[in-house]
Amino acid sequence: MSKDLSNYRKSYEKQELLESNCPKKPLDLFKQWFLTADESDSVEETNAMTISTIGVDGFPKSRVVLLKKYTEEGFIFYTNYNSEKGKAIAANNHICLSFFWPALEQQIIIKGKAVLLPKEASDGYFESRPAGSKLGAWASNQSSVVSSREILDENLKAYENKFKDRSIHRPKHWGGYLVKPISMEFWQGRPNRMHDRIRYTLMKDFSWKVERLAP
Repeated sequence: MSKDLSNYRKSYEKQELLESNCPKKPLDLFKQWFLTADESDSVEETNAMTISTIGVDGFPKSRVVLLKKYTEEGFIFYTNYNSEKGKAIAANNHICLSFFWPALEQQIIIKGKAVLLPKEASDGYFESRPAGSKLGAWASNQSSVVSSREILDENLKAYENKFKDRSIHRPKHWGGYLVKPISMEFWQGRPNRMHDRIRYTLMKDFSWKVERLAP
């Protein structure tokens, strides 16, 4: 069974990205784009991003995770440290984040180094989560093989009983990462595949070099 996709094409004509409109810092441009996407009725889950890591098996792997905060330092997300993703980052903390908002014909690609958040920061975010999400962090041994859905449901029920009438504290195997960017590329779709690509690269003096890339 096969399907020819060679005629799947779209002309990108909504916006442009020029050097004259680019701020000196990439996080300022990220904020502009993110807020525009977040206010758009045509973009769902603006904070959904693809995280790519190099696994302990040597293969790259990508998955969609939710961005929970961005600051002048970088980008924050949370996960199970014992998951496949967590083990990959422990072995090689050079990762890539990407955002794609098709309705705006925009993409952002971020290369950076992931570092563990302080325990206090992870505790604070965990406390803000709904009870069900807190229990899920305890009940799921993320990325491990399970024999059935029933096992997951039984684990969740067990932790519901364990924490009944008790506060649900953060498990040590769960917490946040801060991704400190070293490169950020902004892609704006343009007609005739002549897209705008602007890349920011962090220099040794912590300034950012801005370059246009060929599409």
